[in-house]
Amino acid sequence: MGPRVIGATGGSGTRVLAGIVRAGGLFTGTRLNDYEDALDFGAYSDRWINPWVSSNGTLDASQQAEMAADLENVVTSHCADLPADARGWGWKEPRSIYLMKYYDEAMPTFRFVHYLRDGRDMAFSENQNQLRKHGSVVLDADQEGLDRPLQSIAVWAKVNTWAADYGEQKLGDRYLQVRFEDLCSDPGATARRVFDFFELEGDAEGMAEAAVRPPSTLGRWRDEKSDTVRGLHEIAGPALTRFGYV
Repeated sequence: MGPRVIGATGGSGTRVLAGIVRAGGLFTGTRLNDYEDALDFGAYSDRWINPWVSSNGTLDASQQAEMAADLENVVTSHCADLPADARGWGWKEPRSIYLMKYYDEAMPTFRFVHYLRDGRDMAFSENQNQLRKHGSVVLDADQEGLDRPLQSIAVWAKVNTWAADYGEQKLGDRYLQVRFEDLCSDPGATARRVFDFFELEGDAEGMAEAAVRPPSTLGRWRDEKSDTVRGLHEIAGPALTRFGYV
């Protein structure tokens, strides 16, 4: 059984979902940070996202071999403490969204939860690590001089669109789209969808009801300047529509 992976653009609120699936029996590793990100896969993302994205997934033969060997070592390290009674294994590292095509090619039974949060809220998040680390290989040249919220939503729109296109066209029933807002408004039903997708056991509804607390930042974009909000819609309108935000 291949890995079960949760990925997202930065600041989406993946930590609570990671805790819920871990309680349902999914082994997500023992080397985790405070956000429940798998540290080994985070380091792998640091090493490989920019080369992979900038080459459009066409690394030269030596880099391909190095990337594959590196992944094998990371998986071995990550799974060293895998319990015999785990319902499955995987990881939560949001930036896995950039490498989902590679992970699919390397581990063709992997399953991917694509976790989304309204890009307008995320444009004003303090967490802009993905923009800082990977904006240079994602943004178009004419977007690089934009104000930070506009750059942020440009990354959000492009990366989530890539992921949705690939997931829907290539992964099929190994792909599940989950919105943070739905987890906040109906935690039980949303967690149950993820449990069923990852083939987990337990009271998903009860776990989610106990764990999920909608943050005060939900809908924060509405308090921002109208000109800035208009710019967000100009850049990300199609993606916001596609994912049900407008």
